[in-house]
Amino acid sequence: MVRLVARRAAFGVLLVFVVSSGAVLLTRVAPGSVVADLVAAGASKEEIQRERHRYGLDRPILEQYGSWLSHAARMDFGESLMFPGHRVGALVRERAANTALLALVALAVATLVGIPLGVVSGSRHSGLVAAAIRAAALFCLSVPPLLTSLVLVFVAARTGWLPIGGMTSIDATSAGWLPWLRDVAWHLPLPAIALALPLAAVLERLQSQSIGETLGEPYMLATRARGVGRGRLVWRDGFKASVGPVASIYGLMIGSLLSGSFVVEIVTSWPGLGRLMFDALRAHDPYLVAGCATLGSVFLAAGTLISDVTLAVADPRVRSGEPT
Repeated sequence: MVRLVARRAAFGVLLVFVVSSGAVLLTRVAPGSVVADLVAAGASKEEIQRERHRYGLDRPILEQYGSWLSHAARMDFGESLMFPGHRVGALVRERAANTALLALVALAVATLVGIPLGVVSGSRHSGLVAAAIRAAALFCLSVPPLLTSLVLVFVAARTGWLPIGGMTSIDATSAGWLPWLRDVAWHLPLPAIALALPLAAVLERLQSQSIGETLGEPYMLATRARGVGRGRLVWRDGFKASVGPVASIYGLMIGSLLSGSFVVEIVTSWPGLGRLMFDALRAHDPYLVAGCATLGSVFLAAGTLISDVTLAVADPRVRSGEPT
């Protein structure tokens, strides 16, 4: 078990290093820069040179990368070019909190919808209800998140039931913390549903397959033969025995969500990590891009580690290294 955790943790460190380093180097070699925007705005050559020297952009790329890497090892990701005077770490932490709120709500909705529907569809081999659930899950898996987000925004714009974007209204912060919380709760359903629909479909399919296989086991058939009711057999015994494989992927799902859902955050204007990285890419801010990519890869690596550990706890064969 210790060797498994150490191996996965080492892989996570390597993942964070590769992703963050790639973000810095690719952003630096990409066409355009913040300095080019200054030129377009009519800045003088002295001002441009001063800004290039201030951010170290006049040095060779490898030298810039080495300097960034030495500071990043001390958890200092530098100053943002897009937001002068603001540290990258503070900007990323603020947006990561917004992404965490959205991701956890979406995961809760997906769980409350996907798991029960998976139990229903998996415990019934035929019937209109099971067929409708499977069809709906397949549809949600097939539709791209971009299209789902656009449709939800269109419905919200036409009906007025929900705000079409953003996390709060313009004057929400001036009314006090309680009205602010209500305003956030009003803006949250649209992006949360857009994120939750494909997750709910994944959970439904996994839970359906798992409980279908569990109910076919000899010990479950023997339990049924002893006179245990079908409802009790499915929702108590069957669900308890089948939830392990589904629970093992939760860490990975959380890591993927926290790493930033670019499409949903961009379409719904949710001020999260994905939206910040998109803006940083457009502004050619290599330090902010690297900070977003680093934190996103940390979330993904941590989620993968949690999934592996959960699966190892549930399945002794994983701990011993035997094939499953």
